[in-house]
Amino acid sequence: MFSVLGKLAWFFKEHWKRYTIGIIALVIVNILELVPPRLLGETIDLIQFNELTKPILTKTIIAFFVVIIAKYFIMLIWDINLFGGSIILERKMRSKFMRHLLKMNPSFFSKNRSGDLMARATNDLKSIMMTAGFGILTLFDSTVLMVFIIFTMGFTISWALTFAALIPMPFIALAIQKYGKSIHQRFTEAQDAFSEMNNYTLESIRGVRVVRAFVQEEHDQERFNDITEDVFNKNKSVAELDALFEPTIKILVGLSYAIGLGYGIYMVVNNLISIGDLVTFNMYLGMLIWPMIALGHLINVMQRGHASLDRVEKILNQEPDVIDPKEPKSINAPEVITFNNVSFSYPGTKENQLENINLTIYRGQTIGIVGKTGSGKTTMFKQLLRDYLPPLGELTINGIPIDQFTLNETRSWIGYVPQEHILFSKTIRENLSFGTGPISDDVIYQVLTSTSLKEDIDALPKGLDTVVGESGVTLSGGQKQRVSLARALLVNPEILILDDSLSAVDGETEATIIDHLRRDRKNKTTLISAHRLSAVKHADQIIVLDQGKIVERGTHDQLMERGGWYQEQYVIQQMERKVTE
Repeated sequence: MFSVLGKLAWFFKEHWKRYTIGIIALVIVNILELVPPRLLGETIDLIQFNELTKPILTKTIIAFFVVIIAKYFIMLIWDINLFGGSIILERKMRSKFMRHLLKMNPSFFSKNRSGDLMARATNDLKSIMMTAGFGILTLFDSTVLMVFIIFTMGFTISWALTFAALIPMPFIALAIQKYGKSIHQRFTEAQDAFSEMNNYTLESIRGVRVVRAFVQEEHDQERFNDITEDVFNKNKSVAELDALFEPTIKILVGLSYAIGLGYGIYMVVNNLISIGDLVTFNMYLGMLIWPMIALGHLINVMQRGHASLDRVEKILNQEPDVIDPKEPKSINAPEVITFNNVSFSYPGTKENQLENINLTIYRGQTIGIVGKTGSGKTTMFKQLLRDYLPPLGELTINGIPIDQFTLNETRSWIGYVPQEHILFSKTIRENLSFGTGPISDDVIYQVLTSTSLKEDIDALPKGLDTVVGESGVTLSGGQKQRVSLARALLVNPEILILDDSLSAVDGETEATIIDHLRRDRKNKTTLISAHRLSAVKHADQIIVLDQGKIVERGTHDQLMERGGWYQEQYVIQQMERKVTE
């Protein structure tokens, strides 16, 4: 159960001063807790023997107030330090978790679903935070206070009476062990169920248009109800077990009370202790109720924290596939990109998605990559983006293998516009300046003109300050494509990759954008994949992929003369365009 504290030892060492101050303050408060019962017992004995005077009563009352005020201020100290430390831990763990996610590759996200990661980043981190705050509090409150009370009862009143009252203690230890194991197992199951609910909710929200289109709202709601019912039942089982613990402790403490009271009366009758001692002893027994209950809370918090930390560490222990080299190399700019017999297959697949790719790209060239759906166009781009381990063969930049550069350096050269247009739930201005930081409106409008987007933005209610909504829901498909393209162009990258990024715009807009790209990127490298061949017609070199292999290559005119797949598709598309017009 306490292994979770060992796993968090790095944090406690880092903030040892904070926790030392907090624990010392907590111990002092525990000592002060023992003073009022002792004062009350002595006062009762003085009353019994008619020895209570006004000065003594005044001193006793003042002592009570001093203890109460001292406890108040010292409790503030441990509260600020212990719970402040738990908040710091949560912040550190959340930042660490986020940094780890940003380092991971696509293969990681194919194994771990978004809803599950969100659950670990919220509920599980909250449970870990409780361990570092409330867990430390109950650990010392349930042990230190209990030890102080027991020793005070034994040394100041009677060890015989103390031992008799503590007879139920072994049963409490047995209950702690039994409940602890069950809580750990049930809480882990409850957290897994919560992760499943998160996943389903996220998928339903993302796919709400599909759900409505296929009239599956009722089925989706029924499925969600089943999942939430499962989450409810699993959390209920945790709560039921947690609820059983406190009554069990109270029954055993009540038994201690009965033993202490019965045997205590016997000792008073036989003049072994005074009435004041018996009152004090019973007050101490009453004070033992909280440490015993705190033990229950301690087990609950520690086991939850242990289960949650295991779940978070399971993610943190997964290493990224692609890492920086130990001795990285650096260049000023990518002059030549070379694919030399490059072959690649995705993890878990047997067949190659790229087969013996040979291609040389010089700085300033525009390369068109076309082919059927699934022919390997996006896969080829992912080699430059370094989403996966280096492929077979050689992929070099300026003659240096691409894996000899740091990830930050290679990716800093690239402006990537993917097939899926990822926009953030912010303003258009914030989306455009995502890769550049604050940028002037003049520069933004220049790029908007290049992407035929200026008129669209001007027509929006707040122009650049219009909020695009979740994933750009307020924009059309073509507008989202062009915002993504403008965002990449604002970075002014050495290598611009357009992965079928003009599919949602009309032919006239596409022609305008291509014309601006040709003019604005004369000395920059541009890679364009497209199903509409008019998007690559101007390229310096066009390659045709089929099942991961280059089956045709050349300029537009050369490919048209050869009469292969490219010529056939181009003719068909031109006919379709004329029919549409």
